[in-house]
This record gives sequence, C-alpha cells and structure tokens, in this order.
Amino acid sequence: MHAGCGPRAPSGSPLTTLGFCGSWACEPLLPLPLPLPRHPAREGLCVRQPGSVFCLHVEPASDRHGHGGLSAVVGYPLDTVKVRIQTERSYNGIWHCIRETYKAEKAWGFYKGMSLSVSTVSLVSSFSFGAYRNFLYNICRLRYGTSDVKPSKVDISLAGCATGAVRVVLISPTETAKVRMQTQKQSHYSVTAPHLPKPKYQGPVHCLRMIAKEEGFGGLYKGCSALLCRDCHSFATYFLTYNILCDWFTPAGKNKPDILTVLISGGSAGVFGWAVATPMDVIKSRLQVDNLGQCKYRGLIHCIRVSVKEEGIRVLFKGLGLNCIRAFPVNMVVFVTYEGVMRLADHLMK
Repeated sequence: MHAGCGPRAPSGSPLTTLGFCGSWACEPLLPLPLPLPRHPAREGLCVRQPGSVFCLHVEPASDRHGHGGLSAVVGYPLDTVKVRIQTERSYNGIWHCIRETYKAEKAWGFYKGMSLSVSTVSLVSSFSFGAYRNFLYNICRLRYGTSDVKPSKVDISLAGCATGAVRVVLISPTETAKVRMQTQKQSHYSVTAPHLPKPKYQGPVHCLRMIAKEEGFGGLYKGCSALLCRDCHSFATYFLTYNILCDWFTPAGKNKPDILTVLISGGSAGVFGWAVATPMDVIKSRLQVDNLGQCKYRGLIHCIRVSVKEEGIRVLFKGLGLNCIRAFPVNMVVFVTYEGVMRLADHLMK
C-alpha cells in the first residue's frame, strides 16, 4: 500500500525539490519515498527546499473551476432558503419559505449573491484542499519524523481543524456579503419595474463596498468567531469521515477508491460535516445580518443566549435538514469531479 521513495536526485538537480504526489505515496519524477496517506487531495506538486522538514504541496487548480462552480450552482437555492430560515422567525418551515420567496421575488430570489460564490468557490476549494494536504503532510513529519507513515485519525482531524481555521480569513468577507444579499427582501430593480425602489445592496461587490464604508473593515468579519468555531470542527469531521469511509469501502490491494465509494464517501462526509456545523452556522448567519445601528447581539455567547432564550434549543438546528440534503449531492459532485479530473491528468502524464 505504501510506495517507497528511492534515493534523492543528486544535489542541485531540479528533481531534488519537485515531485508528483500520488495516492498513499508520492510518485516523484524520480522514485523518492514520500508516501502520503489517502485523502481527498491526492495529487499535487510537492515543492520542498533542500534540507527542509516542511514540504509545500501545490494543488493543480484547473480541476477546481469545473466542480467548484457546478457545486455552487447546485446548492445555492437551498442555501438561500437555509439562511432565511436561520435568520428570520416569519417562516413556518422550508416549504413556506420557498413559497414566500418565490411569490415575492420569483426564481431570482433564490440566487441573490450567487455570482460572488461562483467566482470565489474554485479559489476557496483549491485553498482548502491544498491547505489540508500541507497540514497533514507536515503534521506527519513533525510527529513521526517522516511522511512514510499512515496518518492516524488524530492527525487527519488536526489537519482538518487547522484548514478550517485558516480559511476563515479568506471566506469571512464573502460569507458576510452572501448572507446580506440572501436576506435582502427588496425585489430586484429593473427597467421593467422602475417604480420599485433600488435595493440597498445592488450586487455582491457593491455589498462589500457598502459594508466597508458603513461598518468599517471589521464589518466584513462580522460573525468570524462563530465561523471559526463552525469550520474548525466541521472540517475535521469532513476529512476524517471521507478517509474512514474510503478505507472501509476500498478493497485490500487497491490504492484508489472506485466511483461508488467516492460518491458515498464524499456525500456522507458533507452530511456529517454540516451536521456538526449547523449550530454555529445559525449563530454566524445571525451575527452577520445583525444591523450595527440597532445591534441586537453583542457577540457570539450573547447571540447564543438570546437565541436559545427566545426560541428554545431547537433554534441551533434550524436548517439542519437543508444543510444535509444540500451537502450530499454537492459533495458528491466535488469529490467525483475531482477524482475524475485527477485520474485523467495522471493518465495523460504517464
């Protein structure tokens, strides 16, 4: 299962610092032993400074653009419904929210702010998988002195948790703009309906500018404490679930899962990840839409206390069903497309 890495290339050779990483092993241009455990980001370029303990795995970004944008389009309408249910008490349930949204805003109401998500999801996805791969590789190097080991569940969880933490800096502004756009109720202004007032936010970029202008730079990071709590444990669960299920369903002697295994493992990883993330996702959304002029919540703990006091403990699980329903197909698309593209790339490079 573990492919070995042979001797390094001579000092000064470009092959000393560059290798092509495969499934449980790194398959460099020369056979160097840098086996890596199976996880979602299987292949990448391993770039290492000679003599350094750390290795930077550079993920190929081209495969992200297809499945990233597709997964955003697939899941965005349900995400809009989820956000509205989490932040407003006027809806009696999922179908009531869908009916009211369509009645007032038609189909466009489900896609408010989607352009920002579609344009950034590839970058965020590539960053997340690449960060996870780097964290896992270097955790193994630090704990065991070598990457030629199968990482433990603790290693995978730590790498996932660290990935969730660092991506908060990247996604918090876009998350805030997305939630503001999704909860904005004004019908879209158009030349066919000139009597309608223009909405406060006329697009995702305009929303970002308005938030920065009215609330300062900190406004772009509203709810980042809840986002940090959400992503740390959800990404640990996400990657751990995928690895465990792939190991369970992949027959002995095979180092890559088949498509059915990827479908089940990827979809299940998304479901479990969102199941543990939902409570903090509710709090994050409420903090992000909280108006600074009439601030209802003073922070993360205060938001939890007020929300639970007013609506009961069930408020922390608003949108749980939607999150799980949305997560399964979206993450099947993510992992199946990723695996397919990477295997095609691997075949073309042979």
